[in-house]
Amino acid sequence: MRSPNVLLPLAEWRDPRHRLGLAGEVAAARFLEAAGFVIEAHRFRMGHHDLDLVARQGTLVAFVEVKSRRTTAFGHPAASIGWRRRRDLARLATLWMMRHGRAGDRYRFDVVTVQWEGPGFPHVSHITDAWRVVEK
Repeated sequence: MRSPNVLLPLAEWRDPRHRLGLAGEVAAARFLEAAGFVIEAHRFRMGHHDLDLVARQGTLVAFVEVKSRRTTAFGHPAASIGWRRRRDLARLATLWMMRHGRAGDRYRFDVVTVQWEGPGFPHVSHITDAWRVVEK
C-alpha cells in the first residue's frame, strides 16, 4: 500500500480532472517564469488545502491560484474562486510567509487561468492582484 504522503507519478493518475489541473499548473508556472518570476513553491500544503504556486519577482511574492478549463461554458475560470477558497488561500499564505517570508517582501494574490479550447497550446491569462484580504 502506498504512503498517503507520496504523490503518484502523473502516469498513474486516472482522473482526467486531476491531470488537467496539473497540466494547467505546469503551463502557468512556465508562463510566470517567462514573465520573470521564480517559482518558490508548487502545491504548498496545509492539511487538505494547497497553494497552487508561490512565485517571486524581486521582493514581490504572488500567491497564485491556477484555474484550468477545457471550455468556458460554465463561466470564466476565475469566477469559480469563492470566498471560502480565498479564506483558505489567505491562511496558507500566512503560513508560507511565517516559514519563508523575507523582510521587505510585498504580497498579493494572483489568478492564472489556463484554457484549452482545442488542440495545441492553451490560452494563459494572468490576473494580477485578483483580490485582497480584508482584516476584521
